[in-house]
Amino acid sequence: MDAAKAIRHIKKVDPDLARVIRCIGACDLVPDKSRTIYASLVRSIVYQQLTGKVAAIIFGRFIDLFPGRKFPEPERVLRKPFEHLRGVGLSNQKAGYIRNIAQAAKDGIVPDSRQANRMSDDELIDSLTSIKGVGRWTVEMMLIFRLGRPDVLPATDYGIQKGFALAKRLAGLPKPKELLTAGECWAPHRTVAAWYLWRTADTATP
Repeated sequence: MDAAKAIRHIKKVDPDLARVIRCIGACDLVPDKSRTIYASLVRSIVYQQLTGKVAAIIFGRFIDLFPGRKFPEPERVLRKPFEHLRGVGLSNQKAGYIRNIAQAAKDGIVPDSRQANRMSDDELIDSLTSIKGVGRWTVEMMLIFRLGRPDVLPATDYGIQKGFALAKRLAGLPKPKELLTAGECWAPHRTVAAWYLWRTADTATP
């Protein structure tokens, strides 16, 4: 992902985001290549619909259930009693989804990093959303923050929608289809545009 090239393109095609970029400064998005695809999906499930601070606490407790490893192997997660997963603060639904991902990883449905690097964004979305509990948003987070794919726009994400509304001075949040249509001009650099929309939402005065 070439952030400098992306910024030049976005500033050229979108005056509103050009203003945002001038206010926020350089894009410091760096994918975490150390995490497996399986671990990235589990982390995304934990973080869904929670503030970053609360999610980080629950994720830390989840990791602490499995001492001796940076991240628990699928088999260890599947052996862990369901009540123990619930005990760290996971909902019934999220605990079930994490077990689904662990089973899919054990069954070879979740690719390793080398396999994932050979797959397109759409191929990864189609394959991984076959796992119950893994939606498009979950895979998009993995595409951005683990694989560093350059052209991902998570249009259903509240932070993206809020950032877009602020950048464009809209009275309400855009619908996902409206956001995707408006974001076509940012291609093939929509990941960097998404990062700036997140920062816009984060830095907005309440």
